[in-house]
Amino acid sequence: MAFVLHQGYRPGCIGRVAELHATYYSPRVGFGLFFESKVAGELAAFCEATQEGRDGLWLVLVDGRVEGSLAIDGSCAATQGAHLRWFITSDTVRGTGAGNTLLAAAVAFCRAQHYGSIYLWTFDGLAAARHLYEKAGFRLVLEQQGSKWGQMVTEQRFELRLL
Repeated sequence: MAFVLHQGYRPGCIGRVAELHATYYSPRVGFGLFFESKVAGELAAFCEATQEGRDGLWLVLVDGRVEGSLAIDGSCAATQGAHLRWFITSDTVRGTGAGNTLLAAAVAFCRAQHYGSIYLWTFDGLAAARHLYEKAGFRLVLEQQGSKWGQMVTEQRFELRLL
């Protein structure tokens, strides 16, 4: 499966990225309307506030259709680190290297911006994603119970030190 890595906003991407998250997480962990709405709203706000050279959005495209995404929010990079968000791939590209490509592009961007670190929040049970994070050098630094995704899960914070 050939895919193209697109950098930046593309019409329809907000809805498609929200759809990818909703259709992946609903059957696996029961996330519903709250989660899909949160993804769509926060991603829309991010896209509206994006500053070139500070923030990044990468999309995996297959025949022009969004099949994966990852974003870097650099708005608090100087004090908290760059925030990696909305990392997902569809079944169409899962296993093709698309996830590695997205993650490598984001890390390279953060290095080019001289960000000191990158962090992300996820939750326990996502073995494939965790494998990609750890392969890229991220380390688990915190686990806690939380419900920021709409139900109780074991939240995990991963960090990658760059400097």
